[in-house]
Amino acid sequence: MNDPQLTSVRPPELQPMQIARHVALFLITFVTTTIAGMLWQNEIDLANFTIGLPYAFSALFILSCHEFGHYFAARYHRVRVTLPYYIPLPPLPQFINFGTMGAVIRTKAQIPDRRALFDIGIAGPVAGFVASVLVLAYGFMTLPGQDFLLGIHPDYDFTLHASATAEPGFALTFGKTLLYSIMEQLFSRPGAYVPPMTEMYHYPFLITGWFGLLVTALNLLPAGQLDGGHITYAMFGHRQHTVGLITVAVLGTAGALGILPALMELAGFGDAALAFMEAFGDYQAWFWPGWLFWALLIVFVVKVKHHEIYDTKALTPGRRVLGWSSYAVFLLCASPAPIYLG
Repeated sequence: MNDPQLTSVRPPELQPMQIARHVALFLITFVTTTIAGMLWQNEIDLANFTIGLPYAFSALFILSCHEFGHYFAARYHRVRVTLPYYIPLPPLPQFINFGTMGAVIRTKAQIPDRRALFDIGIAGPVAGFVASVLVLAYGFMTLPGQDFLLGIHPDYDFTLHASATAEPGFALTFGKTLLYSIMEQLFSRPGAYVPPMTEMYHYPFLITGWFGLLVTALNLLPAGQLDGGHITYAMFGHRQHTVGLITVAVLGTAGALGILPALMELAGFGDAALAFMEAFGDYQAWFWPGWLFWALLIVFVVKVKHHEIYDTKALTPGRRVLGWSSYAVFLLCASPAPIYLG
């Protein structure tokens, strides 16, 4: 995502200290993502850090493509912009850790017109999407044999697709997206073992490719300063605010439904909560409590309404086609429940 602010001028040359700050953040994030890659494979001995490198390289490749997509589009339109700030995330106990909270660039000048806004907004998701597809395709084409998973779960039962020591209902599950399912069919070798969504996070290229799709979908939400907000405002002007309000309402409703059974149980209506969940089948796979957090984040931090762009120059037909395509990309990359216990 990026954060537009003030007047378009020729971008200044980067100063050595500025570059050093960005490089330092990148290197720290490289370390934290390497550790995360190790932990996803249940490796805790730092002497075996090379196990985490495929995860780190692929995760940073996807994030870098996304942010430099914004960066080069901004430079093309002569908008002052920083290099990406990578955000490291050290390992935390009992916390799902991707090793990073993403990256962000800051624009230090007002974006001059809707065409520039559109180009800068869409360049990141397009670049990140392409990178994620490449990483996922490689992951499916190079799936290791069953021995890889047995090295992590020696008691794994491939007929049940579960570890004998796993507690029912407590398997960490990653939500499938339409694109993930399509690529699984297109790129998996005949006879290859394709891990279920309760185990795919052990496979560095699958989890980072999946993560890239999630980041793409979240950034394409059509609200405020998210990339989707820039795209929607550039295409539809003030109507973006209405689209943003609808988005927040949908996210808030889905998130509220995700916590409703727990609230019903606390209120003493356990049987009703169970019946309510059973009516929807795999309830947790459809209603994610995290969407409530995202709705609140948009309302109070990202903001629903996009800031004003006073130049009303119409988008070219090619940009409009690309804009509509971004909504299709969102549908391909989004999952009703990205991560849950199944």
